[in-house]
Amino acid sequence: MSEKPLINSAHGPGPTCLAFSRDGSHLYTGGTDSLARIWRTDRGADQEPDVALEAVEGVTAVAAGPSFWFSGSDDAEVRQYSHGKAELEGLVTSAIGVSIRSIAVDPKGVRVAVTSDETSVKLIDIQDTTKIVVLKGHSKAVRKVTWHPSGSLLTTCGADGKIVVWDVSDSEPKEEKVIEGMIPAVANTESPEWVHDCSAVWHTSGQYFFVATRAHEIVTISRNDWSKSATFSDDASSGAITALAMSKNGVYLASASQSGIFIWSTQTRRLLFRYQGALSAPITQMAFSPSQNLLAWTDMDGVLTRWPEPIPASSPDPVKTTAGAGSATFQVKRKGTPTLFDDDADDAKAGKGKDDVDLDEDLGVDLDNDDWILDDLGGGLEDDGEAKRWGPKDGVMEMVSVTKAQPAFQPGSTPMQNKKRYLAYNMIGVIEATDQDTHHIVNVEFHDRSARKGYHFTDHFKYDLASLGERGAVYACQPENDHPAHVLYKPYGTWASQSEWTYDLPKGTKALGVAAGGAPPTKSLREKSDADLQGNGNVVIATSENELIFLTGTGIERYCLSLQGDFISMVAGPEWVFVVHRDGATTMDGSQNLTGRLIKFDDYCLLQKDTLPVPKRQTLKWVGITEEGAPAIYDSAGVLNILPRFRLPFSATWARVLNTELLERREGKQESYWPVGVTGDIFMCLILKGRQEYPEFPRPLIQELPLRLPFHRTDPQEAPLEEHLARETMLLDILRDGLDDELTTDDISRRELTLDKELVQLIQLACKADRHSRALDLARLLHHTASFDMAIKVAGFYHMIGLQEKLEALKDDRDGADRLGDAREQRKQRTRDLAPVPAPRTFAEPQRPKPFQDFRPPPAMHRPGLERATPVADPFRGAASSSANAGMSSQLSADTAAFGSSFGENTMDTDFSFSSPDGKRKRVEENEPVRETRSPGIDNPAKRRVVGDIGAPQPRGNPFARKAGTDAGRNPFAKSVDTNKSLHKSDSFFAKVDAAESDHATRPVPTKGKTKEKKTAGQQITLFGKPVPPPEKPEKKAPGRKKKVAQPEQEAASSAKKANDNPDNVGVSKTQETDVTMSESTSTLVETQPIGADETQESMYVESTQELLDDNDGGTHSKEGVEESGGPPSPPPTATGLVSVSAE
Repeated sequence: MSEKPLINSAHGPGPTCLAFSRDGSHLYTGGTDSLARIWRTDRGADQEPDVALEAVEGVTAVAAGPSFWFSGSDDAEVRQYSHGKAELEGLVTSAIGVSIRSIAVDPKGVRVAVTSDETSVKLIDIQDTTKIVVLKGHSKAVRKVTWHPSGSLLTTCGADGKIVVWDVSDSEPKEEKVIEGMIPAVANTESPEWVHDCSAVWHTSGQYFFVATRAHEIVTISRNDWSKSATFSDDASSGAITALAMSKNGVYLASASQSGIFIWSTQTRRLLFRYQGALSAPITQMAFSPSQNLLAWTDMDGVLTRWPEPIPASSPDPVKTTAGAGSATFQVKRKGTPTLFDDDADDAKAGKGKDDVDLDEDLGVDLDNDDWILDDLGGGLEDDGEAKRWGPKDGVMEMVSVTKAQPAFQPGSTPMQNKKRYLAYNMIGVIEATDQDTHHIVNVEFHDRSARKGYHFTDHFKYDLASLGERGAVYACQPENDHPAHVLYKPYGTWASQSEWTYDLPKGTKALGVAAGGAPPTKSLREKSDADLQGNGNVVIATSENELIFLTGTGIERYCLSLQGDFISMVAGPEWVFVVHRDGATTMDGSQNLTGRLIKFDDYCLLQKDTLPVPKRQTLKWVGITEEGAPAIYDSAGVLNILPRFRLPFSATWARVLNTELLERREGKQESYWPVGVTGDIFMCLILKGRQEYPEFPRPLIQELPLRLPFHRTDPQEAPLEEHLARETMLLDILRDGLDDELTTDDISRRELTLDKELVQLIQLACKADRHSRALDLARLLHHTASFDMAIKVAGFYHMIGLQEKLEALKDDRDGADRLGDAREQRKQRTRDLAPVPAPRTFAEPQRPKPFQDFRPPPAMHRPGLERATPVADPFRGAASSSANAGMSSQLSADTAAFGSSFGENTMDTDFSFSSPDGKRKRVEENEPVRETRSPGIDNPAKRRVVGDIGAPQPRGNPFARKAGTDAGRNPFAKSVDTNKSLHKSDSFFAKVDAAESDHATRPVPTKGKTKEKKTAGQQITLFGKPVPPPEKPEKKAPGRKKKVAQPEQEAASSAKKANDNPDNVGVSKTQETDVTMSESTSTLVETQPIGADETQESMYVESTQELLDDNDGGTHSKEGVEESGGPPSPPPTATGLVSVSAE
């Protein structure tokens, strides 16, 4: 295949013919220029062939024998010439004023068969041309004639669509078989189909022949039963088959079509090789050379092309005949088990009829040899090792019928007929293309001319794919020579200039399908305005590389998906694109194995995926969308299916809504239907009469067919109502699924009310027939509550009390339920169920600094045994100590809330405010005074009521001021405290003592209570040794109380003495001594810490003790720290300890 083809302009434009001589040395051609040329096959394209000039009109057929060749022409003459020469030897026969159509010489070179526009076939003896046998069996002109390899059978193909097999083995020929419906019936001699080669090409084995059918297929017709046994198919080969040719040894079959020239394997029916050059015109006839690896053909332009080496050297030679290469597999019955004396075999041989064709004699093949059955091609196909490996060693290889794979198609398009075709035909409009030889004229018309304006343009790229969308039209052409395939998108009336754009595909990539989608316009697109901001839609392109490319209406590439199988077709809607592809391969039982995928435009995710319900041995004819936006398909069986619940992800099912084979209008008519669209419950289509497959020009009118679910009930009253109920419910489901947060719409409510009326009619019919269960089931389908009242009245009218009660119960249940709200919640739940799954959280490890590269100071470490280092700005306890205790206080408060009061008591009694003057950390002295008396725990309900949650952080405030909330339950016998009085630190201890004495002098005298008067408080003690008045006789306290108080007093006195001796603790001792005030309410000295957790806890303790006395009015208390006789509570132990220090 490396050699370039040899191309010669042999004849003028028009039908041409050719034939090789028996030895392959010469090639004869004829054309409409009335010339017959003789070419030497061993010479190149620069040769000057010999010419036979005897024909008066165009030469229509040529044929070659062993030592002569023949030509037939439109002048009704058949002429005979010598081998390789242009000298006329004589006339063979002539027709009566009609054209000669075909000539064929039998394998032995004895007889020649001639066909013409007459209905008869002539068999003429070449040696004695007066011996003519006439075969009559056709009703119209006979287009082609071919011989069986044995010469005992003759096949003729007529314009009436019949293939007639004649038995010419005897002197009296007879009709063997008539095969109808296989080849097209063509009556017009001027149509392009007339010049197509419809010959029955016999295989060299003689067991079957090949023919190009009217369905553009290559099929195998078996000689055993004269039925179709196999089909040759490949996605690369499409269009009408115009010519066929068989190789010398029967290994290869060549075919020509609009898509190119292909070479097939006759054994495996697989496509092996393809001619890489471009075809400029349809091929009319082709043939293999009988002596070399050469394939030649002629076309409608009168050009002769010779393709040297079409079969590569690595494949079996098309000429050489190996063992069994001239035969093929026979479908024979398995022999029975032979008896001891092999009587059955002898009887079979003896019973051989005289009329049987002896293929052993004709083909030189021993049919009794089992080895011949095993391998029909010998070494003809050595590359098919897999077939041999899987075949049985001593079995019989049989021919298996394989389903032809359906090629890709564009919805609404038709093939080119009479130089006109439809590129798209849908509910939006029509795109027509007219072939002007050098270019195409594309005309776009819309059904609604008020919304869009039609246009036309000159197409120099000859676009063969187009799609008409809501926002624009997309066109695509295939690659040719050095020009890649590209896509053109032309949006409708747009405000922007240069809105149309092109998109080029990579070199060698084909566009298999295009689709234009987008939302319907909200205004007329005839005006160029930017008021509509919904964009220019979307464009989807399917390529031969199994790509699905998504682009916006402005040409922005958005996504590229991979298809899981061969692309078939697709259609785009406002929100999605519906793509049909083949899931794997076709099945052996006739199924196309097609799968549909619904892909959303917003996120390019899969919404639906399901196998298409195309019946076996049927093909998909159309895909589209309904007015409601649901996908729809139509197959060759005439069945229309819709996917109504397509908005439910991966839950929708195909519903059969119409079977055109069951329409009443088809009775007594032969018509088919070409889909255009579906609107509501109307099927829009074009009606094709007879065997017409595609709509023709002028454009036919769109017809309306009502949808009818193929139900099988025949009741004249109930059947129509049930069918309409199911059909309307399906449409309602589509509308309900489209609701978002809305409960319903006016259209849905109106439809539901109409269905309720029909349901009431069905309930009435059920009640009339006394079918209570049916009536109850129908009532469950009612939508509105008011409809239940009508059903209850119907049941009451027929005196069905039990049914009436059940209907009332159903009504009550419906009243208690929110039908519309529940439906909306289900829609939201489905949305939540399909929400994107969040990505898992990843915790990044902290980055560790590299050694010797981190020069920052080390982080601060908290040690519980050490105080935080805080600089001391002044000798008094100030803000530094407060900030230090604030952090610890918050921590202790949180821990106290979690672990109870014991933890809080142990920690709150410890003073963490000690700090050295130089700001260094210092451990707490072990001999610091420790409070032994603990405040009531958190389990005390009275304290829990007063104090609240001690674990919560306490606000900073004046510890000497009483809280405002505690005045309500205050003891009336206690002295009042001015809560608004500000607190000022004194400069010395003496100033603070004077301030306390002046404060005591200005306090009012407390009033007496109802039962008992409080005692007067003692005098203040100073450091000047002022004598202390003798203490009053103390009240009786709980046993063991004095020990607990005495011990901390001694420890505090020793601690104070040690602090005075130590000069380093001067600041600390002075600070402790200055923080003393008088508490007249308890007649004790109270030590106050800096504002923080300790001061708040101490003040709360005093307040809680006072309020307990107020609540009980001096009653007896059992809690620790409160006197049994109802007197004032004993002071905290720290206060006593502080008195001892002051005394010293």
